[in-house]
Amino acid sequence: MAQMLNNDNFNTSIESGVCVVDFFATWCGPCKMLAPVFEELSGEMDGVNFFKVDVDQALDVARRYAITTVPTMIIFKDGEAVDKMVGFLPKEHIKAKIEAQL
Repeated sequence: MAQMLNNDNFNTSIESGVCVVDFFATWCGPCKMLAPVFEELSGEMDGVNFFKVDVDQALDVARRYAITTVPTMIIFKDGEAVDKMVGFLPKEHIKAKIEAQL
C-alpha cells in the first residue's frame, strides 16, 4: 500500500532506491480513477516504494517539482527524478515505465 508523504518526510522517503510518487488532489476525477491502479501496482512490484502526495496538503513539494496537473507521477531513483507521467495512464504503461528504472 502506498504511503502518504508530506513536506516534512518527502526527502528522506525518496532518497534511496526506486520510488514512484503519485501527486494527486482529493477533488480530481482522474486521480480517483488512478488510485486503485496505483494501489495494485504497489502490491505487485517488489523492490519499488510507492508514495502519494496530496498537492493541497504539501504545497512546497508540489511547487518544487512543478506539479501543475494532477495526477502526475514521478519516478525517483536514489532521490533523483528520472521519469514523469501526467494524467491517467493504463496500468501496463505505468508498470513498463517503472520497470525501465529497475
